[in-house]
Amino acid sequence: MTIKELSQLYYLNREIQQEQQKLAELRAAATSTTARISGLPGVGSISDKTAIAAIIADTEAVIRAKTEMAVVEYNRLNRYIAGIPDSLMRQIISLRFVDGLTWYQVSRKVGGNNTEDGVKKACYRFLSREN
Repeated sequence: MTIKELSQLYYLNREIQQEQQKLAELRAAATSTTARISGLPGVGSISDKTAIAAIIADTEAVIRAKTEMAVVEYNRLNRYIAGIPDSLMRQIISLRFVDGLTWYQVSRKVGGNNTEDGVKKACYRFLSREN
């Protein structure tokens, strides 16, 4: 598996967070009298509550779809990780790509005097041997 494939869950989770932030803005706009919504091309404000409700419904559908994709990706990653024979490497890859920790945080979690650079290099070496 490549770094790009391993990183998909992280990026999906970021997309979900962005959509949730957009949803919060839309919900706030739905209750205000003058709504400013970022991210809508060519539209700075919307006064029609029906239009806002439609956009809210679409955004909720996008969040549900991306959440379903993230669950599939999470399961795929966990199946891959379960097949790694080395316990330390399973921990490193899981902490980095499933939990989304930084390399520094990964090194602290696995312990054993592992450094940030050490766990990163070990991971990249392992993945390069696998591909």
